[in-house]
Amino acid sequence: MTMILGIAEMSVKPGSEKEFAEAHAAASEAFRPTEGMLSARLTQGVETPTKFVLLVEWTDIAAHERYRDTEQYARWRAAIGPYVAGPAAVQHTRVVA
Repeated sequence: MTMILGIAEMSVKPGSEKEFAEAHAAASEAFRPTEGMLSARLTQGVETPTKFVLLVEWTDIAAHERYRDTEQYARWRAAIGPYVAGPAAVQHTRVVA
């Protein structure tokens, strides 16, 4: 089985960076336990602090797709929603070398 890395690039409303990070931290408990999720971490841009990248390792894409249909995901989205400036750009990658 090949691990999948989900990469979600998000922009937040200027001035709400701290609130966004705090809302994510508080709501990230919704991630645990999540079947198929191996790890998750949120990063913030240094040059552009309104840019955040959420990196989530999954056992496979299907696990991520199942998670998107859960109440846990809905609660997380509701928590961060007020701070997000637009839709996230999401892609899945896998290690090839």
